[in-house]
This record gives sequence, C-alpha cells and structure tokens, in this order.
Amino acid sequence: MAYTDYYKILGVPKNATEDDIKKAYRKLARKMHPDLNPNDKEAHKKFQQINEANEVLSDTEKRKKYDQYGEKYGEHWENAEQFEKARSTGAYTGGGQQAYGDAFGGFGGEGDFNDSGYSDFFEQMFGSGARNAKFRGQDFNAELHLPLRNAAKTHQQTLDVNGKKIRITIPAGVEDGQVIRLRNHGAPGVNGGPQGDLYITFRIEPDPVFKRIGNDLHVQVDIDLYTAVLGGEVLVETLDGQVKLKVQPGTQNGAKTRIKGKGFPVYKKESSFGDFYVSFHVLIPRDLTQKQKELFTELSKLK
Repeated sequence: MAYTDYYKILGVPKNATEDDIKKAYRKLARKMHPDLNPNDKEAHKKFQQINEANEVLSDTEKRKKYDQYGEKYGEHWENAEQFEKARSTGAYTGGGQQAYGDAFGGFGGEGDFNDSGYSDFFEQMFGSGARNAKFRGQDFNAELHLPLRNAAKTHQQTLDVNGKKIRITIPAGVEDGQVIRLRNHGAPGVNGGPQGDLYITFRIEPDPVFKRIGNDLHVQVDIDLYTAVLGGEVLVETLDGQVKLKVQPGTQNGAKTRIKGKGFPVYKKESSFGDFYVSFHVLIPRDLTQKQKELFTELSKLK
C-alpha cells in the first residue's frame, strides 16, 4: 500500500497555494521534459511523477481527497470513500471486525492479488464477504500539451494511455488548465464494477506573437516615428492571415486599437470569437544623419 508524497515530488509544502503548485510544476516540467532529456530514462520517470503530482494537487477536489486519505490508504486513496462507506454501513462483515491498522498490517506493499485475481487489499479491508463486491475502476489522468495556434482550431489527436491508443476530437478554444472527461476510458472495475474515467488536462504553450487573455488576443506592433506622427498603414498578423490596419496621425507609444471578432474562438460556440487588440510600439530613430538632426532641431524650435 505504497504512499506517494506528491508535495515532496513538486518540492512544495502541504499548505502551498494553487499558484505555488503551478509555478513549481512548470519549473520542474521544463527541466525534466523528454524533449530536453531524450535518452535519460530517470528524467522521463520523474517527468511522469511530476505530471501525476500536478494532476492531483492542482485539482481542488482530488487534492482534498488525497490530503484526507493519502497517508492512510496509500495508492488506494481515490477509492477510500467507497471503502469507508461500505464499512460504516455494515455492508461487509466476514473479517470486518478488524481495526483499520490490523487490516493494513498484513497487506503487501506491492498490492498482491490472489489466485482468483481478487486484490488482498479488499479482503483484508472487508473480509472474505467482500470478494463479490463491485468497485468502480480507478480514474486515469493524462496531460496534453498544445501550441496556442493548434488550440485555436478543432482537430483530432491520438493519445497513448497505458498502451491503448485513444483518438479524440479537441474543440477549438480549449484553455490552459481545462480538464475534459472521457467516460469509461480508465481502469477496469473490480468484480464487474464500472470502468473508471480518463481525465485530460490541457496545457496551452505560449506563442511568440500572440498573447491570449480569455478569448481575446493581444499583439504588439512596431511602427516608426514618422508613421506614428503622420499616420499610415501597417500589416498585422492574425490567426487567419494578415490584415491591413490604419494608424491614426499622432498615435502615442502604447496606444491600443481593437479589431472586433478577430480573437480566439470561444469554446464550443461556433462562429463566436473574442477580440484582437493591437498595441503600438513607436520606434525612436537612431544614428540620424546631420541633415535629419538639423530638421528635428528646426521642428523643436517651431513648437
């Protein structure tokens, strides 16, 4: 009944905030990512442990259940409520008079199964009368990383979960940290119990051009001083190609303009999009010629 300390894996205290957990996870995930450690099996193992710890501790309900039952039930903490409910209602007797400590005392650390394929854990918890009890299978958790631009379009992707290939359709507009559930894609149930579910957490990778805030997209566009003063036009990259944008005379550094409906697609709302915000960054000219300096000097005198 091995206990995995997810807090220790992420290097955070048990009272860590959601932000603390997120920062620790991102730092470790970058360090141990398989792309950066292609031939390091130990790094791959740690990367899996980091993902598992984050999937539990970043989910409020799972973290609460893990904190309550993790040390007591070890790897079986997700089913702890079912175990305790069964004992409290007297649903299982035979051998059930044992105290919890005694029941766990003889339990193999590897989670041994007897000849019938029935876990000794259940028998020691509830006695031989639990042999025919049905328990729901454990849920699986997976993490899927997507570039921002891929998350902006509906597409299909194949996941490899515990050696099984699962093809899913990802709707446009998924957000970073969003979790979706695929029913009956988790571990098989015990004694004919229902199969667990698969929870997929999306991680949206930053884009070098676009910054996403909600369903809006933000970009910064450089313009020269002359365009800022006199006005003009610039080409701006959006998710579906370039658009020509008018720059008003006297545009200030940091000024913003909005293009309605050119932002990120709204999740599961067809033909609905956020807005697109352009922030102008005025470039001050350098290495002026003598003539240019004289002209700027004349302009400064005119004011």
